[in-house]
Amino acid sequence: MLKAGSMELLQRAAPVRKKRSPARQIVIIAERLLLLAGAVLLLFVAAAYIHRSVMVRMEMQEFERAKKEAMVRPPAGVPAVTVDLAGTETTSIKTGVVSEPRASISQVTAVRHDARVPLAILRIPKIHLEVPVLTGTDEITLNRGVGQIAGTAVPGEQGNIGIAGHRDGFFRNLKEINRGDMIDLETTTSSETYVVDRVLVTGPDDTSVLEASDQAMLTLVTCYPFHFVGPAPRRFVVQAHPKH
Repeated sequence: MLKAGSMELLQRAAPVRKKRSPARQIVIIAERLLLLAGAVLLLFVAAAYIHRSVMVRMEMQEFERAKKEAMVRPPAGVPAVTVDLAGTETTSIKTGVVSEPRASISQVTAVRHDARVPLAILRIPKIHLEVPVLTGTDEITLNRGVGQIAGTAVPGEQGNIGIAGHRDGFFRNLKEINRGDMIDLETTTSSETYVVDRVLVTGPDDTSVLEASDQAMLTLVTCYPFHFVGPAPRRFVVQAHPKH
């Protein structure tokens, strides 16, 4: 048996657990909440990335299906629609609604496009980009691909084809493009290779780069600067013409 003196020495040697102060408890709770919020945010980002990847894959598969059908036979039972290109309406690139086409020919006959199928596939070998081109530039569309800007030529048509994408999305590496680089644009019935001949930064209200042209050309638009926090104040523009 231990003597009373020995018991007293053992009790003194045992570590004394200090009670946490209220301030310290608040700090610990805040740290845990921040860790939880960070974990939730990471899960959200991962889910968004997976969803985008799945949607892009589905769009590409739908395009390939339509391409194979177009190779086998021409579209049957699809009425032709006459598109009147007369008139002028110009608004800001910032709103996603830009100038209407100006063509020397007043009317163009086109085939009605199946909304389920991407308009085209855009490929830029230098930045390893392959992405579907969809109709419109709303947020949902630009999370699934890049978008054909309203009022510009549709891929496969003659004129200035305007395509927009997010600077933190599919167009994040567009800043690496230089003059002379190649861009491929494939529809279900045709394919065109463009050569970059102009790279510039412009204001959000400058729609001159999207004006209609009698010549075939391609204009890619995204926000600038690329690493700007918040709504970017300018636009990064890449223009290209068909390779001859």
